[in-house]
Amino acid sequence: MSISPSEKVLVSIEDGIATLRINNPAANTWDLESLPALEAVVNNLNGMAEVRALVITGQGAKFFSAGADLNQFADGDPIAAGAMGEAFGAAFETLADYRGVSIAAINGYAMGGGLEVALACDIRIAESHAALALPEAKVGLLPCAGGTQRLAQLVGEGWAKRIMLCGERVSAEKAMTLGLVEEVVASGTSLAAAIDLAKRASDQSPTSIAACKRLIHSARDITIGAGLVAERDEFVALFSTEDQKEGVNAFLEKRTPQWKNQ
Repeated sequence: MSISPSEKVLVSIEDGIATLRINNPAANTWDLESLPALEAVVNNLNGMAEVRALVITGQGAKFFSAGADLNQFADGDPIAAGAMGEAFGAAFETLADYRGVSIAAINGYAMGGGLEVALACDIRIAESHAALALPEAKVGLLPCAGGTQRLAQLVGEGWAKRIMLCGERVSAEKAMTLGLVEEVVASGTSLAAAIDLAKRASDQSPTSIAACKRLIHSARDITIGAGLVAERDEFVALFSTEDQKEGVNAFLEKRTPQWKNQ
């Protein structure tokens, strides 16, 4: 019996390591089915003492995850936006607090919520062809799943601003120099590399690992807790603007947005 309630989140377990594949073709986007499924999977894994590590990757060879399905935001409904923001928060914060070691095997494009799920993991391994970005401002939105908080903690305020405010897409190699990922591997090998690292983590005391994570997170959580709430509030507030509607619909219609700054 699968521990995932959705085919959009595929899970297999072998030798104490859970492998989760984001499976929502073509770009492995997140929605109101897959986000609660991710939350449920992590909660289930927390109750499985024999599973000591979690590896997350994308199904297929091109996308790790392209983030949220923007069709959900085309009508500019702030209630729908709030529901998505809460789903993102619940799923990714549950992942960040997973009791074992979580490793993102970034096997392709990691954009928006796709990069944010990797940021919620403990360790990130990227394939050499991967590209990473938080491009939400290009479509009148903002990262609402931890991106504004966790990216700055990893790469510093300057590069976090450059990536988010200037829409910069970074290569795997650049991401490693910034501290955004911990390792770059050849195309097609990130899952194997992540599983190898997960095996090494599994050799260590699970109670020690859980305690270490709590202590490491305690330092950042002093400030990040309020920031995560504010992030989602600002995301929903954008849905009262004309630019949000214009940005999302211009993207879906494959045209250049005409910003009104209102």
